[in-house]
Amino acid sequence: MNYWIPIGIGVLLLLYIIAIFNALIRLRNQVKNAWAQIDVQLKRRHDLIPNLIETVKGYMKHERETLESIVKARSQAMGARSINDKINKEAVLGGLMDKLMVVVENYPDLKSNTNFLSLQEELTSTENRIAFARQAYNDQILFYNNKRETFPSNLIAGMFNFKYAEHFKTADAEKAVPKVGF
Repeated sequence: MNYWIPIGIGVLLLLYIIAIFNALIRLRNQVKNAWAQIDVQLKRRHDLIPNLIETVKGYMKHERETLESIVKARSQAMGARSINDKINKEAVLGGLMDKLMVVVENYPDLKSNTNFLSLQEELTSTENRIAFARQAYNDQILFYNNKRETFPSNLIAGMFNFKYAEHFKTADAEKAVPKVGF
């Protein structure tokens, strides 16, 4: 009869390990889902850029270099495969889009064009969605990494090779405070 106690303890321990493992799997999947939400918004941005470029092209004859660099950066961002590569390429694209909006200030006719204003509003909305999705992604990373690093989950995470997940960090170029002149 005394052999039931060690078997019971073993079964409870096994159930506890399974529960922690399943929790780690759920959190890892939530991280993947959060990244997929960022990806959806980045695709939306990528789809808007060609329309914006076509609208701007007719007005900005002297800004070909800016437009070509945006097209090139968009292509590179769409081709990025790893999360870190995508983050870096999207930072470059975002910086070029900011530069485009600054250049647009020199073209009053363009600034009043209905198509341009509509596309600019869509792009602004998309950038806000990307920012929100980045925040949600980082929140999921926090939950996952906390679970992964706290005891006793860290023992199970180590046994099953759950890797540390990197937060989505703001690129150095995006951290600079914009200069406003009057």
